[in-house]
Amino acid sequence: MAGRNHPKIGDQIKVEPIRELKNIKLIKKLLADRPRDLAIFTLGLNTNLRASDILRVTVGHVRHLGPEEYFTIREKKTGKEKNITVNKTVHAAIKHLLSTLPPDTPDDAPLFRSRKGECKAITVPYLHGLVKGWCREINLVGNYGSHTLRKTFGYMHRTINKTDLPTLMSMFNHSTQRQTLNYLGIQAEEIKSAYLFEL
Repeated sequence: MAGRNHPKIGDQIKVEPIRELKNIKLIKKLLADRPRDLAIFTLGLNTNLRASDILRVTVGHVRHLGPEEYFTIREKKTGKEKNITVNKTVHAAIKHLLSTLPPDTPDDAPLFRSRKGECKAITVPYLHGLVKGWCREINLVGNYGSHTLRKTFGYMHRTINKTDLPTLMSMFNHSTQRQTLNYLGIQAEEIKSAYLFEL
């Protein structure tokens, strides 16, 4: 019999975004001496790439990239090409990671490599476990996983950067604004905030 913490068959488990900047800073501090993990975390938070696409980034995609330049990746889910512009924070994290790799690392080598000695990318389930572990280490309560990175990107854009819903809807390829609000987990918060507005 499944344990009480396991979902029923057919249920979906929804992971949450990281909702506070202080927790992002805590995880970055935690990962400061782990270049690969810090680069994954930073890239995930600063783009809307799915976990499966983050792990498909190769050394050649980013080796000669400068800040505010972009690389192109073909999305696994949609098959469409997507341009990913890297900001200065992402650029710094990736450059640091590249400096730890052997200089003769081929362009087609995965950027986020497994530590098992083979030139293979880590897997989505492994990344899922990493994100869960990082959140646990800073005592963050909630359900977190690999998809948390993409959700955090959207959540922070909406709540901190004030990116408008139509733009986010387009970035996430959603068909309605309600879908985007539900996806980001902020619909209830925005409704409550609207009710608290005093005239």
